[in-house]
Amino acid sequence: LVIINAMDIGGLASFLQFSRTFAQPLGQMSQQMNVLLSAMAGAERIFAILREEPEVDEGTVTLDQRDPNQWYWVDGDKRIPVVGNIQLHNVDFGYVPGVRILKDINVWAEPGLKVAFVGATGAGKTTITNLINRFYEIDSGVITFDEIPVTKIKKDDLRKTISIVLQDTHLFTGTIADNIRYGNLDATDDEVIKAAKLANAHSFIKRLPQGYQTEITGDGEGLSQGQRQLLAIARAAVANPKVLILDEATSSIDSHTEALISRGMDQLMEGRTSFVIAHRLSTIRNSDVIMVMDHGEIIERGDHESLMEKHGVYYKLYTGQIELD
Repeated sequence: LVIINAMDIGGLASFLQFSRTFAQPLGQMSQQMNVLLSAMAGAERIFAILREEPEVDEGTVTLDQRDPNQWYWVDGDKRIPVVGNIQLHNVDFGYVPGVRILKDINVWAEPGLKVAFVGATGAGKTTITNLINRFYEIDSGVITFDEIPVTKIKKDDLRKTISIVLQDTHLFTGTIADNIRYGNLDATDDEVIKAAKLANAHSFIKRLPQGYQTEITGDGEGLSQGQRQLLAIARAAVANPKVLILDEATSSIDSHTEALISRGMDQLMEGRTSFVIAHRLSTIRNSDVIMVMDHGEIIERGDHESLMEKHGVYYKLYTGQIELD
């Protein structure tokens, strides 16, 4: 219209101004709708947590940690030394009623024994360790800790005796020492350094700008995956656990770093009851007992040599004839 002289420049400027004034509230309304929908999605999660029933703990057996060299279970007038003898007897479990995930599981472990679980994803390996921690309650059977049913032990005290090293390592904003001390908030600086040495992490920590006082942010930004994993092992070591669970702790690192971490884990596992879950069979070859799982059942058990002699599932996995899914 301006080109054909049907409208002057002033009219065009007014038109553009009015159109923008008209469209801007509509755009803001659409943006507010997006914010509202996001808020509703977040609110659903928050209210779901608020509606969650508190965890029931009917345990009566408590943990006495006053002597750092010897812990005791306190059951009334009885004081039972905490050793780390864990047994699962005919354990059945399902996340959904009527659908069993684990079927007739029998496991025996004692201090100094390294028990490894092998199997495809969904076979039930991690579920077993979750049941030992009482993150879930079993459907039938019994789990005992030093011959005490875990249902009789207070959950908080039970979990104080167990340390877990996971595949995904989470570090917090703070110093290296504080991140290690997260495993035991009362640990002294000497105990933190001792744990780092046990985990094979001391050498790389000393090379950092401020050593143990080096500040880290962003979940360990600036540290390699292997270094973060070593800090996780040190965090587990400073807790001085009686039972150690390693769940795919070396699956996301290279072979050279894995060898370094494995030495740290071997030192940490010495004298402790250890459960190892791994896809890399090389990491469990030296285990005392290897349990091959399939669809919630233990189909083979034994050490590396005996399982290789059977020429069964483990033999085929190790020789590459079949692969884990």
